[in-house]
Amino acid sequence: MKFVAISGSLRKDSFNTKLLHAMRKLAPDGVEIEIASLADLPLFDQDTEASYPAPAQALKDAVNAADAVILATPEYNRSMSGVLKNAIDWLSRPYGSNSFAGKPVLVAGVSIGKIGTAVGQSHLKQVMVYLDAKLVGQPELYLGPGGELFAEDGSLKEDATKELVARALEALAARVG
Repeated sequence: MKFVAISGSLRKDSFNTKLLHAMRKLAPDGVEIEIASLADLPLFDQDTEASYPAPAQALKDAVNAADAVILATPEYNRSMSGVLKNAIDWLSRPYGSNSFAGKPVLVAGVSIGKIGTAVGQSHLKQVMVYLDAKLVGQPELYLGPGGELFAEDGSLKEDATKELVARALEALAARVG
């Protein structure tokens, strides 16, 4: 089983990207998690969607080939990040080829505080429902404060957090079928 994971942060030391790397270590047996980069993704422009730019096509191909998707979002001004919204716009286009339709999706996130990602995730989940994704409702992954979650090697420090993340990954795997 293959999951594609996308971080909504381009920051070098992103908590959300760290979470995706930690998820790789906590994935259920038989699950591979590929982390896709958004660093080279151009801004969505409907004028160019007929001749998809290579980075957008590579991301679309990866998501289309995956059994499920993980979206990790920080909170930017009470919503998801612009870079993540841009990726979603590319993945839902052109009309009639929405990569999220019927696809199991886990929304997760880390913020510097205790609840910031929850607000960003609320908007992201609204978009995913519209795009007909099969969202994992429970457990919810509102993690923070980000500066306290990770060990020097990038792993999650607390066993309770590891167990919560592992349960969420198991719930996502159960949605594949």
